[in-house]
Amino acid sequence: MNQNFHKSPVAFVTGASSGFGLLTSVALAREGYRVVASMRNVQNRERLEAAAQEAAVIDQLEIVSLDVTDFSAAETVIQDVINRYGQIDLLVNNAGFAAGGFTEELDMEEWQQQFQTNFFGLVAVTKAVLPSMRERRNGKIVNISSISGRIGFPSMGPYVASKFAVEGFSESLRLEMLPYGVYVVLIEPGSYKTDIWSKGIERVTISSNSAYTKEMNAILKYVHRVAETAPAPDEVIRKIVEVAKSPAPDLRYPVGRGVKLTMALKSRLPWKWWERMVIKQFHKEKRP
Repeated sequence: MNQNFHKSPVAFVTGASSGFGLLTSVALAREGYRVVASMRNVQNRERLEAAAQEAAVIDQLEIVSLDVTDFSAAETVIQDVINRYGQIDLLVNNAGFAAGGFTEELDMEEWQQQFQTNFFGLVAVTKAVLPSMRERRNGKIVNISSISGRIGFPSMGPYVASKFAVEGFSESLRLEMLPYGVYVVLIEPGSYKTDIWSKGIERVTISSNSAYTKEMNAILKYVHRVAETAPAPDEVIRKIVEVAKSPAPDLRYPVGRGVKLTMALKSRLPWKWWERMVIKQFHKEKRP
């Protein structure tokens, strides 16, 4: 094994086969990190390998298989990386998906799956890196949250709830780990062009006798429009790299068009005004 690897900081990224995870893996490799990029199915590695090849960082990258919902695998894979490289300096918890639909019509299994991946999987991977980071009194854990971790939207209950959970967990963990020199950070992106939209839309099924057909069609129309007009995620990737390089990063980084303003409005307006605004927007979507 090339000895230089030990001199490079080591980053572990989950959900690296597409979207933020893929782009973050390549960007960190460019910054000189030895990147261990994990994905549930390593057969989906081609896009990451092509991007790493193009950026001339393929030698800085190692692809490993990890389904974050397999908690014992999370422990084993992380331990193996620490054994081989001596440390993990940066963990980027990015694995996740978006489940949507109206609460009344969603099966409990869908809620469980959403939390297994977006929340419990994230906690399992994080727990696995904590002993080593605490002992070294050094490390950063970057949790990819969302504007949906701060603001609830109709028809996105499972996703929103899982991201709210990530926010609360990260606040608590930040306070636990700061005395040990370990920084826990939340990145809160708005809407960007990544596969989460198309994958999320694929999962939504509207039954013909649904009481919410009108609303769901309006929301899908809205989501399609957002997906088409959303910017490329470069800004989010730059922020992750900036946090990785910062000696003392903050807890929260909202990123994206209108994200800070939306959060400010929600926190400052009386709730009744806020809900009127959201519902009006929502019902406006219904008209052809």
